Amino acid sequence: MIIKLSEIFSKREKKKQINCEIHQEPFEFEGGLITPLKDISIHGEMKAFEDILELNLKVNTVLEDSCSRCLENFSFEVDTTLNEKFTNKSTIETEDIILVEGDVVDIAEVVINSIISTLPIKRLCSESCKGLCHSCGINLNHHKCNCENLEVDSRLEVFKKLFH
Repeated sequence: MIIKLSEIFSKREKKKQINCEIHQEPFEFEGGLITPLKDISIHGEMKAFEDILELNLKVNTVLEDSCSRCLENFSFEVDTTLNEKFTNKSTIETEDIILVEGDVVDIAEVVINSIISTLPIKRLCSESCKGLCHSCGINLNHHKCNCENLEVDSRLEVFKKLFH
């Protein structure tokens, strides 16, 4: 969804409701592929005052990703709000206003960036995910392995000699 700033600023009614759904193809994030399982639902409004466009949106979708521990795919809901300000006037200089080159703002791009910023660094299928065995690679959520997992921090090897 493209918004032309000049059209919004020139209208008498400088407020517009936004209720739409955006189809998003799978996108890469931190080396993995995140797949939207449903269209991104966007509800809210945009307001123009002086030379600033303000977006206040509620964003909802369901995404599929792979677990950082066990590597299995899982789905999760993203339900977030987006509050951004835009201008195409370079004379307005504040940290919380995004300067747009040209006359258009792509709402889809802004929404995707907002979704990405809400994603946790370590995405897990569940908090209790056991992950994969470090020795044999079996998924410990489904099977128990017989590997001897005696992990010793190499920096602490010196203490081993003291106790033996």
